[in-house]
Amino acid sequence: MLSSISTMATVGGNIQVEEKFNSLQINIDADPPETLERNGEKISNFDLSIEEVYKLALSFYKEKEGKAIHLSYEDKLSLVAFSQQVLHGPLSEAISKLPPLGALDVVGRDRRVAWQKLGKLDVNQARSGFIELLSRRCPLFTAFLEAHRMEKKEQERIAKEETKRRVLEHEQQLKREAEEKVLQEQIRREEAIKRQIQQALNEQTYEQFRNYAEQQYPGDPEKQGLLVKQLQEQHYIQYMQQLQAAQRGELITNENRNGKKQLEATEELNACVKDDFVNANSVDSLEETLVPASMWTRADIQAFKQTISQAEGDSVVRVGHGETVTVRVPTHKDGARIFWEFATDHYDIGFGVYFEYGTPTTDQVSVHVSESDDEDIQDLDDLEDDEIINPSDFEAGSIANETSPKPVIMEIVPVYRRDCQTEVYAGSHQYPGQGVYFLKFDNSYSLWRSKTLYYRVYYSQ
Repeated sequence: MLSSISTMATVGGNIQVEEKFNSLQINIDADPPETLERNGEKISNFDLSIEEVYKLALSFYKEKEGKAIHLSYEDKLSLVAFSQQVLHGPLSEAISKLPPLGALDVVGRDRRVAWQKLGKLDVNQARSGFIELLSRRCPLFTAFLEAHRMEKKEQERIAKEETKRRVLEHEQQLKREAEEKVLQEQIRREEAIKRQIQQALNEQTYEQFRNYAEQQYPGDPEKQGLLVKQLQEQHYIQYMQQLQAAQRGELITNENRNGKKQLEATEELNACVKDDFVNANSVDSLEETLVPASMWTRADIQAFKQTISQAEGDSVVRVGHGETVTVRVPTHKDGARIFWEFATDHYDIGFGVYFEYGTPTTDQVSVHVSESDDEDIQDLDDLEDDEIINPSDFEAGSIANETSPKPVIMEIVPVYRRDCQTEVYAGSHQYPGQGVYFLKFDNSYSLWRSKTLYYRVYYSQ
């Protein structure tokens, strides 16, 4: 009796579930929906395939059911039926592979009934039905899809940007490699040209620089070699500077350590060899034959000052504040070039070189001190091109010139303040002819400080 009542209850329950399942009116015969509907609004298909949307829907249902969403028993049966249809196909084809249901498995029987109602529904239609039912019963699923779509779109954008970045980096790397290759080739060519120029210049100046180094460091071949190398490198730099200046048609302007602009003569383009003396009567012809002076610096200032202090003669001079010291150096009959070196103790000093054409009356070096720059050489920048400077401004007895009562004085190195308190300033100049060099040490700009000057001048072939 009890068994009959249970059987009747089961049959009655199945009939009730079947009626509710039919009442869902899911359009399982239609094509997969292009849009989902929520509260009467159309929502895009999220740019996802039906397979992707179904996987998301199934995952969302398994994770949120009973937590964020609560569905009716009938809706759960429908969703399970759709998922079984997707997984196994129609029930009639999969029944032989399924385990038999227990006598009291009411839920299992209800699921079989819902599954059987789907008939021959294909996989995509079953997926579509699952998605459509879940979206109607759970509005949160639409927001979940939108968030996933945005995340996927962002990932795609990042992936495209990353690909574009890698392509751009690869192109830039290839460009850099090509530029580096061209640069290396250019450097190799420049180095080859540099070696050729240096070799030619060194052959021309070696004897001169070797003689100079022997005078600086007698009996010390190692220091002599280092000094010769330094002078040759400086000679090359000045040669290239003058070559560039000749191409620009202007003199090279360098900025000194005090931030002021100074204009210095650069190394002569020809070899430092003895030339014939120039005897000309006009300023223009003298300027054309005048070659620039060479100037360089050395770091051994303490050793230099010690050597000068121990030497005989008046090689250490105190230049008072507001004073100017002029050292007169006549050309020597056995010489072809003058050399000079100087340094000070604590402060800088102005320095310039001038040359007076004529026949010297003496070969002795003399020193003249004046209290004002006006009492010494006039500023050549203020003179006209054809103006002649009277040598009476200097110490008497300079030269004898039969052709001109007023000898011509030319500017060799303009007067600029030199940082000779930190390094030794040195230079040389090829004789432009017979005459007297004037080495001017100018402290007229200093109102309070006196300067201790250490200097040395000599000639060479």
